[in-house]
Amino acid sequence: MYLIFLPNLLASILASWLIPTAAGNESASDAVTAAASGGDSAPPPPPPPQHEITYPSRLIYYLNEDSESTYHDLDTRTRSQGVIHLAQASFQLEAFGSRFILDLTLNKFYWLLRSVYVLIGYQYVTIYVGHAVCLQGGEHCYYHGQLRGIQNSRAALSTCNGLQYVPHPLCVRECTSAYAVWLRSMPRNVFEEMKYLEIMIVSDHNLVGNLLVYKEHLHTRVVLVAVEIWTDQDHIPISVKPLEMLRDFSKYRQHSIKQHADAVHLFSNVTFHYRRSSAAYFAGVCSMTRGVGVNEYGTTWTMAAALLQSLAQNLGIQWDPAAKRKCGCVESWVGCIMEDTGVQHPRKFSKCSISDYKEFLLKGGGSCLFNRPTKLFEATECGNGYVEVGEECDCGGRAECYKECCKKCSLSNGAHCSDGPCCNTTCLFYPRGYGCRYAVNDCDISETCTGDSGQCPPNLHKQDGYSCHLNQGRCYSGECKTRDSQCRYIWGPKASASEKFCYEKLNTEGTEKGNCGKDGEKWIQCSKHDVFCGYLLCANIGRDPRIGMMKGDITPTSFNHQGRLVDCSGGHVLLDDETDLGYIEDGTPCGPSMMCLDRKCLPIQSFNMSACPSGSHGQVCSAHGVCNNEATCTCDATWAGTDCSMPDPPKEPPPSEDEGPKGPSATNLIIGSIAGAILVAAIVLGGTGWGFK
Repeated sequence: MYLIFLPNLLASILASWLIPTAAGNESASDAVTAAASGGDSAPPPPPPPQHEITYPSRLIYYLNEDSESTYHDLDTRTRSQGVIHLAQASFQLEAFGSRFILDLTLNKFYWLLRSVYVLIGYQYVTIYVGHAVCLQGGEHCYYHGQLRGIQNSRAALSTCNGLQYVPHPLCVRECTSAYAVWLRSMPRNVFEEMKYLEIMIVSDHNLVGNLLVYKEHLHTRVVLVAVEIWTDQDHIPISVKPLEMLRDFSKYRQHSIKQHADAVHLFSNVTFHYRRSSAAYFAGVCSMTRGVGVNEYGTTWTMAAALLQSLAQNLGIQWDPAAKRKCGCVESWVGCIMEDTGVQHPRKFSKCSISDYKEFLLKGGGSCLFNRPTKLFEATECGNGYVEVGEECDCGGRAECYKECCKKCSLSNGAHCSDGPCCNTTCLFYPRGYGCRYAVNDCDISETCTGDSGQCPPNLHKQDGYSCHLNQGRCYSGECKTRDSQCRYIWGPKASASEKFCYEKLNTEGTEKGNCGKDGEKWIQCSKHDVFCGYLLCANIGRDPRIGMMKGDITPTSFNHQGRLVDCSGGHVLLDDETDLGYIEDGTPCGPSMMCLDRKCLPIQSFNMSACPSGSHGQVCSAHGVCNNEATCTCDATWAGTDCSMPDPPKEPPPSEDEGPKGPSATNLIIGSIAGAILVAAIVLGGTGWGFK
């Protein structure tokens, strides 16, 4: 992701974003907040907050002895530099009848002052390398982390003036067994592979901000790739109409931003004349045109909530209007993140959000999230979870390095790897050909281990144009496009595409009930050639769509055709970004070797897709593989070569599919937001649980 900021409010943002507020204390600058998420079942109403006085100790780790001892001096300042605080610290405290150990790391928003990062201004690109962690006018003493041994936990605190905090009761009924489950070697389901959301910030000339690169327990790392600040002028019109600004910003990203990012978000010092504080393209992550969002400046909590919601929109998660569906939000006090009720302090995603995210990933969305970043903009640091120059491995913080494969960023004796879907529980590579990521649909490609890496190869899908769904659909951007699937997606599982008669009759008329779009106030007639790329006509639709909002009324139409009643109904269903789902999607088949594009039915050859290598007989990938979205051949298990023409039997048979980790094509996802607001959002998301485990 790429975020864009606007420049003269840096001081106020830093002041307000240093640390998230504790529950019940809106001004708690030195607060500890910790929670462990439970299951999906709704808990009883929370009891009144309980307070308890406790006397914490700091744990000192001795490298030579590989042991820890308690130390009653809580100061985290280094001896040599009084305003510089330790990069990592651990504290032990007893409260509510339990003993807790907090493993903490300085908050990563100090990347702006310490780390190697890219700052892109208009007319310049500069890489700043710094080392001080000290903030202007004060100290950087704000930590985040987790409770040791409690998987879905989170904590944030300040050590500037000692530890003054209110620890919150935790769900610790089965901490020991929960930790054992975490350590146990279990087959991974399709949602467990680590994901990487690469982000970039862009700012107009009225706001400057920071980004906290924050990682939690839900198998996703949020990686900052660049920051752009418009120092002299705005490069798109800054408007109170966010949808106009979203469209302009999408064009700006396409033409002016060369930095790779999965999503790019603009932060602007403007108050939108809109029902929400942000706007983003639905399911747009990984797309150059739709992987964008615009957000307005506000308080810490409102900014965090707005960014959480706009990023969730990019990830295919829709709003949770209470009147539409029962979403099982267990947060009775503050509501869930995507509730359309104006909640200010959301902490969790609802079951509906989880379901939306699964559906997005299983349809083939989010493929870019599987690609591990090859370059970081932080200073090299052991313990950040990335293998950098001089490191053999890096499993992250101490609480994450639960295997014995990696010690102090060096592989243990005899270990070949430390993490990844292709690294087994004994720290050895799975053999070549072992499945590490299974295809989620007809247009996806199963990936297998290479035998010399712990990581699964990049997540690829079939090139656009392949047949799918029993030759009824065509692959497009990793999804199998059919009119049937689009009708079901909008109207529910009982819906289906109307018969050809409906399209041929209604879409040629150019009325509200059938058309190929609008020119001003006039409906456009489809040519006979394009009728299957115009208005989407479905049968057995309900009164309300399952996604988006109706614009106008459903157009219920039926005909007696060949002695049968034929249902030819449709409706204009709008997403927040004003995308109209009431028209047939690009990539949908409209005839033999034909696909829709911009409501025109075109030959597949006109899509100008790069050709994959062919074998000696002219067959693509020698008929021993498939052409992928990078225009290279993904060969079948026993073939190799750029054109898959070389027999390559495995050296040893791969183990049974039930014996080891099975890589996913979807996963739990946690999203960060910006600086302190991002810290709030990340801690919020760290406790969502997502319901996958």
